[in-house]
Amino acid sequence: MPVDYTPTELMATVASKLLEDGKSVFVGTGLPIIAAMLAQRTHAPRLLIIFEAGGIGPKVPILPVSVGESRTFHLGVAASSMHDVMSLSQQGYVDYGFLGAAMIDMYGNINTTVIGDHDHPTSRLPGSGGANDVGSFSWHTIIIMRQEKRRFVKKIDFLTTPGYLSGPGAREESGLAANTGPYRIITQLGLYGFDEATKRVKLLAIHPGVTVGQIQDNSEFEILMPEVVGTTAPPTVEERRILHEIDPLGVAIGK
Repeated sequence: MPVDYTPTELMATVASKLLEDGKSVFVGTGLPIIAAMLAQRTHAPRLLIIFEAGGIGPKVPILPVSVGESRTFHLGVAASSMHDVMSLSQQGYVDYGFLGAAMIDMYGNINTTVIGDHDHPTSRLPGSGGANDVGSFSWHTIIIMRQEKRRFVKKIDFLTTPGYLSGPGAREESGLAANTGPYRIITQLGLYGFDEATKRVKLLAIHPGVTVGQIQDNSEFEILMPEVVGTTAPPTVEERRILHEIDPLGVAIGK
C-alpha cells in the first residue's frame, strides 16, 4: 500500500504516544512541542506541558515559534518564570524532559553546542538553553532527532546534556539523582530505549518499511538488539489532520 504520511509525521505521532495522561512534560522547541500538543489533543488531555520561559499547563492553539512566545501561556494554569520552572525540575515535579539533539552517543549523552572542536568549530549550534537542566533534573528524558552516522556517534564533540555519561552509576557519581536519565529516542528509522544493565541504546521498534540493517548502518556505535523487534504504528488520518492543525504553516511538520 502507498505510504500517505511523512517520516516527520510518523516521528511526531510515535513520540506523542510516549506521553501519558496526568503526567508533566518539559518541552523543547519544534517537534517536542508538536508531539506534546498532539498527545494533549488525543489520549492525554490532562498532560501538563511546561515551557522554559514560564508557561505551565497551557492549551497551545498552534505551534509557537519559540518556548517564550505568548502562545505558550494560552489558557495556562500559570504564567510564571524560568526560575520557577527550573525549580520545579530540581524538586522532582517534571516527569518527562523532551529534547531535540544534533549528536548522541551510546549512553544517551547529547550535543547541541558545536560540531568539531569547541574553540574552533566547524559549526556552532544553538547551545544548551535549558537542555542541560532538563536532561539533568527530569525523571525521564525523551530525545527526538534525525538518525545518521554523523549524529549517532561513538563520541560526541561536546557534552551539552548528560545521558548516562560513561555508563552504569556514572550519573549518580556525578551528583545527579538516581533513577533519572534518558528514556526513549525517536528517529525517522525507529524507536529506542536503554538497556537496564549497560545503559546503552537499545532498539525497541522499527518504523514500517525500515530494516534492522538500516538501523545499524546509520549509527557509528553498535545498537543493542532485543530478541523480538516491534514495529511502530503509522499515523492515522485523524492524527495527521491534528498535526497540520497544530502546525498550519508547516514549520516543523512540513506541508
